[in-house]
Amino acid sequence: MAIVLNRDLALDALAGIVQASLMNETIVLWVLNIMVVGMVVVRILLRPHRQPASRIAWIAVVGALPGIGVIAYLFLGETNIGRRNFKVMREVRAQLPATPGAVIDTAAHLEAQLPSRYAPLFSVGRSISGFEPVAENSAALMTDSNTSIDHMVTDIDAATDQVNVLFYIWLTDNNGSKLAGALKRAAARGVTCRAMVDDLGSRTLLKSRLWREMGAAGVQTAVALRIRNPLLRPLQGRIDLRNHRKILVIDGRVTYCGSQNCADPEFLVKAKFAPWVDSVIRLEGPIARQNQRLFATDWMTYVGEDLSKDLSLGAAGPTPTTAGTVIAQVIASGPTLRHSAMPELFGSLMYSARVELIISTPYYVPNESMQAALCAAAYRGVRTTLILPAKNDSRAVAATARSYYAELLKAGVDIQEFVGGLLHSKTLTVDGELTLIGSANMDRRSFDLNYENNILFYDPQLTQTVRERQQSYIDSANEISKEMVAKWSSTRRLWNNTMAMLGPVL
Repeated sequence: MAIVLNRDLALDALAGIVQASLMNETIVLWVLNIMVVGMVVVRILLRPHRQPASRIAWIAVVGALPGIGVIAYLFLGETNIGRRNFKVMREVRAQLPATPGAVIDTAAHLEAQLPSRYAPLFSVGRSISGFEPVAENSAALMTDSNTSIDHMVTDIDAATDQVNVLFYIWLTDNNGSKLAGALKRAAARGVTCRAMVDDLGSRTLLKSRLWREMGAAGVQTAVALRIRNPLLRPLQGRIDLRNHRKILVIDGRVTYCGSQNCADPEFLVKAKFAPWVDSVIRLEGPIARQNQRLFATDWMTYVGEDLSKDLSLGAAGPTPTTAGTVIAQVIASGPTLRHSAMPELFGSLMYSARVELIISTPYYVPNESMQAALCAAAYRGVRTTLILPAKNDSRAVAATARSYYAELLKAGVDIQEFVGGLLHSKTLTVDGELTLIGSANMDRRSFDLNYENNILFYDPQLTQTVRERQQSYIDSANEISKEMVAKWSSTRRLWNNTMAMLGPVL
């Protein structure tokens, strides 16, 4: 009896020790969890260049889901490209000489040709990229995606010195192969050819025989923002920062700018949304030197080759001019450049409109200031039109955009949903005289996470051509009315608004 009693007492004592140990471990884990969450919250609060809504959203995520939230913040919470890349980019920008202006007296010529009310807009552009607006450019809007590639191929076939090309997405389809073929032919006749792609956007090309053939033919190839090991990549910077630019420069004289990637409009990787509808302009003149310098910045960052002399950016060779009337300026943005650059530019353009403001973009995920600027344009009597795709390749982005419809419609914004494919064209026209065209979407990814390139230009005639293209989108669109939005179900509104809440987080 005594033995049984002693055994029971021993077991009770052991159970008490185990329970106390488990309780202590629980307390330790709980304290550690609080410390980790606290450190992450402090980091969120101390992180520069973050909107209050973004801070609140991240703190809510980390607080509600500590484990998942902390991991999500470490992977996606900061626009960190890595110390090495940031250091190299800063050194490259300091090393490259300033891009020369036109041969003419640029200041006097611009003052004579550029209306004074538009000058502050080019000042905003200058504050972002450091490029001055340059005159004496000629330009043409390409008819469609296939025509754009055909013109690029023709210009590459006529190249005598060098061809520099960068695409976010480059597919191995018909258009992708055509452009690669032109580069191989140019390299064979002694033209220096450089081709750069984004590691994520062009992963199909990078694994293909076509990419290897380009290298074997003498085309110098490079990859921007390599991912490598996805698990270790966050230690080197945020994994989803991408180079979203589309740049082609031939002989430092001809350049292209727009929304189109190097692919067929059928866009086989997302064929169910096809055709992808893009807009691209071909420019000739001193503006090409600015795109040349922008390409050099990316190339020197990821390749290490010094292109400051080879690209004729300084005194070597005269600045090309044409008899054109287009005043243009390259505006490049990115996570290591000036914070909030694109929202400021978009907002400035919206506030400058007096008569008409027309915007086409595939992705509309604005911050508060941009939404306010678009509504303000309509409230002050400007004919304001926003053209979006009816069927978007991102359900979350489409829902987020529609969460803003009611407010926009109340202000008087005309919302059109394009039904002829995925409208991928990124254009903004002001009063039929000024145009912004390029790679940047009106979403937070383009604002904060992507490297983008755009061109702002003043030319009423060319802007009218872009305006006609925008009208063709409107003619192929369904107008969204207040009544339609009012009839949306509670479930649909709940989905839209829930997705919109994630905007500041992403």
